[in-house]
Amino acid sequence: MGPVGRHLLGLAVAGLTLATGGVAFAELGQPKPWEWTLQESGSPVMDNIVWFHNFLFVLITLITLFVLALLVVVVVKFNARANPVPSRTTHNTLIEVAWTLVPVLILVGISVPSFRLLFLELDVPKADITIKATGKQWYWSYAYPDNGKFEFDSLMAQDKQPRLLGVDNEMVVPVNKVIRVQVTGADVIHAFALPAFGVKIDAIPGRLNETWFKATKTGMFYGQCSELCGKDHAFMPIAIRVVNDQEFASWVETAKKKFASGGTNTYASAAGPTQ
Repeated sequence: MGPVGRHLLGLAVAGLTLATGGVAFAELGQPKPWEWTLQESGSPVMDNIVWFHNFLFVLITLITLFVLALLVVVVVKFNARANPVPSRTTHNTLIEVAWTLVPVLILVGISVPSFRLLFLELDVPKADITIKATGKQWYWSYAYPDNGKFEFDSLMAQDKQPRLLGVDNEMVVPVNKVIRVQVTGADVIHAFALPAFGVKIDAIPGRLNETWFKATKTGMFYGQCSELCGKDHAFMPIAIRVVNDQEFASWVETAKKKFASGGTNTYASAAGPTQ
């Protein structure tokens, strides 16, 4: 085998290693290596977001190709060589009506699913479980008022994978249940964001915002604070573990004992994660 063949073989092996490594690393509910699409959906809201994204992508592609075709026609057909005597046409009623009416119809076609998606995100349905998420510098605290009123802190864990997303205490929720999340901030503005569930809402001190999700798949799902909140903004991940009803009931009983008397981590109130 010549040098070119060995080089190509090396590239193929490296690509295969990267691909298999990506598959091994890629888990549901977290970013994937070389990802250029939206994260895989884990909720009905995200299903709608993905559909709307794909719909807009097709639409803007068709518009771009149409405009490109018009430009090519203009360049080829209406250049100085092809038209030594330029047209003196000042306006065309039919064309002017068309290029006004067609964009209006396109915008209306976009607005209908857009408003439908906004209402789906903002209208919180009747909740099965309510969880309060409080953003702090630089970690999250979760309270379960419907399940014993216990509360705990969730800090980034240096020894857990995936890197910068693993935490010591995950938020745990049951699958196929409507989870209402009440979000606030304890010090500065944070943002509670979980891409796989289509959730992103600001955590503002002195204000209680609400959002919701219904996880349709079990597993681990990851997000991060999405509002610049200080020097350790990049180190306050969100981790949600979705389990079946029996596992959730068992976890609640364990959590009541583990986090009894508002048992948040004592060190968490003093400082965020060390780097």
